[in-house]
Amino acid sequence: MHGLRLKGFAEAAGVGEAVGIPEAEAKPVLDQLVADGHATYRDGKLSGFSLSKPGREEHVRLLAAELQEAGARDLIDGAYRQFLLLNTCLLEVCTEWQLREVAGESTVNDHSDAAYDAGVIEKLADLHAEVEPICNDLGAALVRFAGYGPRLAHALQRVRDGDTDWFTKPMIPSYHTVWFEMHEDLLCTLGIERGSEGEG
Repeated sequence: MHGLRLKGFAEAAGVGEAVGIPEAEAKPVLDQLVADGHATYRDGKLSGFSLSKPGREEHVRLLAAELQEAGARDLIDGAYRQFLLLNTCLLEVCTEWQLREVAGESTVNDHSDAAYDAGVIEKLADLHAEVEPICNDLGAALVRFAGYGPRLAHALQRVRDGDTDWFTKPMIPSYHTVWFEMHEDLLCTLGIERGSEGEG
């Protein structure tokens, strides 16, 4: 249910990847959510599962109960506030990866300038070094957060190995994709609406 909430709309493989279980384990759970009325499945050109309104309400209830039982709200909230300080930096680095200045004009980065790309990758690596302790703190507070650090590290390594898609491509667990999921996970865990983020 939580993996489906983070993905929004996905097949079993994507949901399983988000929570660290094989597709074969995720599929029967998702089918049961559909049977229970907590999820729906759309079959067609774009196929996938999504939470129903009752499913979203049950998910909110379960998250609140988990947080209270673990006594981890203060730890998660503190890690979230540290994460927010890095979030703008991540967005800026992703923009630098997608666009670069040529002859005074911003243009799509075609990755033909190896020196430029290497500089941006170095910035991503520096940012990763800052977010790693936050990932560790989150994993210590709630086990389900433990996968973000390794997933981000894997994406960074793929970028370093020359696979440029693993920086920002949305349809794979790229660095930006995993970062976005962790951000969404923090928001729904703490019951914060994305539109009201930063208030209070």
